[in-house]
Amino acid sequence: MHFHVLTLFPEMIDQGVSTSITGRAMDKGLISVDATNIRDFSEDEKHHHVDDYPYGGGAGMVMQAAPVVGAVEHVCSRVTEEGRKRPRVIYMTPQGRVFSQKIAQELAQEEDLVFLCGHYEGIDERALEMCVTDYLSIGDYVLTGGELPAMVMIDCISRLVPGVLNNDVSAEFETFHDNLLEYPQYTRPEEFMGRKVPAILLSGDHKKVDEWRRERSIERTLEHRPDLLDETFLSKKEKRFLAELRKKKETPADAENSAAPAGESEPKA
Repeated sequence: MHFHVLTLFPEMIDQGVSTSITGRAMDKGLISVDATNIRDFSEDEKHHHVDDYPYGGGAGMVMQAAPVVGAVEHVCSRVTEEGRKRPRVIYMTPQGRVFSQKIAQELAQEEDLVFLCGHYEGIDERALEMCVTDYLSIGDYVLTGGELPAMVMIDCISRLVPGVLNNDVSAEFETFHDNLLEYPQYTRPEEFMGRKVPAILLSGDHKKVDEWRRERSIERTLEHRPDLLDETFLSKKEKRFLAELRKKKETPADAENSAAPAGESEPKA
């Protein structure tokens, strides 16, 4: 898989992805991450400026259209010349869809992805209209530039590329698989400061271990991200288990309120 990052700070990308899992994947040739400096496409040959004041006034500077379009076209042309289809161009912006595991799985099917990292007050809208295919965000907050979001997405997508993880099964069953949070994990020793590893994990009964892990995933999702359960496929047995968990979670006050007739309220003091 080929990742192409268009940025004003290529060294930030190079340093951020060259270690750990992504670094090893690059060494093995499973993925490539190429950072292209947008300044190289500046029309200002002397100072390589890529920004200017916004029309209409306002604070900050805006990245000019020409260097951005030039960088995008340079990378996309190189990809097509190598015999691959024109890649999707992803712009990092809080205005985009929030990145998720589902989106990562979709993007992992691509051969090439281009990440466009903005800076300052953003990029001239005309460049975005001409080049961008996807607008993505990593959350409802503002960062200095798009480099960190791009690296987050590259890390997540890379894990889904065959061979990147030593154990490919781990990518399939970690957090957000099947829209559930991951079950608790334990390793040696069996007892630590009075806390023991659950006996079921030491039993050697793989079927029961799988059932226990699935139930803990459901339990953890209900506790921390109940919104995910709306789109989770559960068996009849798991639905009964979830119903029991919700019943236990219901407080006495909740039960009393749910039993009260509609319109009835507590007496005033």
